[in-house]
Amino acid sequence: RITYGTANAKDLLALKHSLAYMPKLESSLQMGKTAYITQLSKDFDPLTDIYELLERSIHPEAPFSVREGNLIRDGFHEEVDSLRDIMQNGKQWIVELELRERGSTGLKMKVSYNKVFGYYLEVTNSFKDMVPDYYMRKQTLTNAERYITPELKELEDVILGAEEKLIALEYDLFCEIREHIAGEVLRIQKTAKDI
Repeated sequence: RITYGTANAKDLLALKHSLAYMPKLESSLQMGKTAYITQLSKDFDPLTDIYELLERSIHPEAPFSVREGNLIRDGFHEEVDSLRDIMQNGKQWIVELELRERGSTGLKMKVSYNKVFGYYLEVTNSFKDMVPDYYMRKQTLTNAERYITPELKELEDVILGAEEKLIALEYDLFCEIREHIAGEVLRIQKTAKDI
């Protein structure tokens, strides 16, 4: 499956699990007494580098599908970590923006979200005369106005784009890892034959 590019994360985790036994097997071979076992021990490849790559890279609870995300471990790739951070902390950033805007403008407002308009600042009509120039009107309601600011728009783009980028990036990284391991197939087959 790895060679044909059809292996999923569970397949790579199964390979990693098998490779975890190689150092112990190598130690056992080194205690062998016969000439055959001694020679086998000298030539035995425990595939430690492949095990370490899989241990560092593939998330231990990765799904079967390679297109759902959650394939790559935290700490393996800086951009994956950054996108995960955005997804986890994006709502807190919105709350902080709302508090800053309330403090700097004195407006009674709230930041909300809907699928049609995205994120927006909702200001009641009694405060709309105090709205700063950098607020851009997005929608007029009976009792309020909805606005966007350049900072809120930028946060929205970052937050909403993070999940899509993360899934695509994890898939690309997974494919690179799988291709790297496919390039080591002769070593893997030799170790399997030796076993």
